[in-house]
Amino acid sequence: MTMAASLWLAFSLLLTGCALGAKPFEGYLGNGNFEEQPKPKDLKKTVLIGKYALPKWEINGLVEYISGGPQPGGMFFPVAHGVHAVRLGNEASISQTIPVKPGTLYALTFGASRTCAQDEVLRVSVPPLSGDLPLQTLYSSNGGDVYAWGFIAKSKFAKVIFHNSGVQEDPACGPLIDAVAIKELIRPIPTAGNLVKNPGFEEGPHRLGNSTNGVLLPPMQEDFYSPLPGWIIGSLKAVKFIDSKHFNVPTGNSAVELLAGRESAVAQILRTVPNKTYNLTFTIGDAKNGCHGNMMVEAFAGKNTLKAPFKSSGKGEFRTASFEFKAIAARTRITFYSSFYHTRIDDFGSLCGPVLDEVRVFPVA
Repeated sequence: MTMAASLWLAFSLLLTGCALGAKPFEGYLGNGNFEEQPKPKDLKKTVLIGKYALPKWEINGLVEYISGGPQPGGMFFPVAHGVHAVRLGNEASISQTIPVKPGTLYALTFGASRTCAQDEVLRVSVPPLSGDLPLQTLYSSNGGDVYAWGFIAKSKFAKVIFHNSGVQEDPACGPLIDAVAIKELIRPIPTAGNLVKNPGFEEGPHRLGNSTNGVLLPPMQEDFYSPLPGWIIGSLKAVKFIDSKHFNVPTGNSAVELLAGRESAVAQILRTVPNKTYNLTFTIGDAKNGCHGNMMVEAFAGKNTLKAPFKSSGKGEFRTASFEFKAIAARTRITFYSSFYHTRIDDFGSLCGPVLDEVRVFPVA
């Protein structure tokens, strides 16, 4: 089947699903886990030969098809979401064109990790939008970091591009990508009893089925394109989106983990009435993932601040905190971050932190 025919089939299926009132689209891109292998003639050792050597993808530059595990030269490449992955060399890229709905918010979810000691940056693009993800920080010691990146579709088709924008001394060095999925997101709205959009973090990116590490939300994500609808990742490091299947979540199916101290923060801008008093409540706890010790979540609203302590014994406990604040403008920014840095008791190479859930802001009668 030609690429044009494949796109038309995918688009037809998308339209059929919409007509039948199906759930928003979610799942792997074509060959999104890279397990559909290239033909032997399109592979020279590990290097892919030809623009369409990787099934369902278009490649440019030096792209390697990798099997996880020990590598020649003594290196080890973890492939957390299957057997195979791709590595992007200097200025190399892979891309795929997918059918989408114009004006709709989507989140890409992908497994990505660095493969060499140098700082590596993965550029994710859906033109005209793009974002650079620094991969020098390893959030988990087993190489199973999973990221999400949001975009709004501008037309009926979107070209998803993963590009190694760096130039390393070793041209074979570059980011490793081992899975790519997508999810259509619903933009939440505030309710009469809560000014906060997506207050329990229930609307968020796709969770890769065999990932137990959660999904990292990259830093500096504005709320309009955020993979966590309604929320801003206004910090230097990522925040982790976690689910109740693999972690302890206070309420519902999802929450966020503030895993990099003050460098890991979430925020939201609310519509408020100047000089009116509001109550801000939120739940904090531990994810029952080996994160323990004296924790502290700092919450900000207008000119008011609350430091909410929580002593974690790693058993999945949680508590609620609240305070009142007076709005000083028609827009009020609420922000949450962890005061301290934590690592798991069984793995000092994995960052962790307090869990945040069920954020509510409502006027004081």
